[in-house]
Amino acid sequence: MSRSGLEQLETAGLEPGSGELQAVLAWLVAGEVPIDEAELKAALRRAVLVLAAGGDPHREVDLDTVAAIRLAEELDTPARRAALDRALEGLEAAAEGLPTVAEGLRILRAEPELAWRTFALALLADELAGE
Repeated sequence: MSRSGLEQLETAGLEPGSGELQAVLAWLVAGEVPIDEAELKAALRRAVLVLAAGGDPHREVDLDTVAAIRLAEELDTPARRAALDRALEGLEAAAEGLPTVAEGLRILRAEPELAWRTFALALLADELAGE
């Protein structure tokens, strides 16, 4: 993401520990986590089905949504977690001087499980937004 995009995110009024900010940060680096497209599409399809089985598939999702948890578990590998951490680390340099964004990144990097689940949530939310 460009510096100007991070500056806009900084001024969005989000708290550093907010799930929304963290999901945006994870989404920004999602392309840097290598997942085979067919595998990702299949996993997302299953996650949407799990979400639909629980009611409205277009309801708001969060870290505790069963579909997001299952997606995180299904896509989890040590190599992917490492790629996510490297991508978040790379975003830190661009966030210099942006305290809210920088703190959001620090939180994600300090809590790998949170970062991974947030990454899965971001992928699921993106899939739902595209429908």
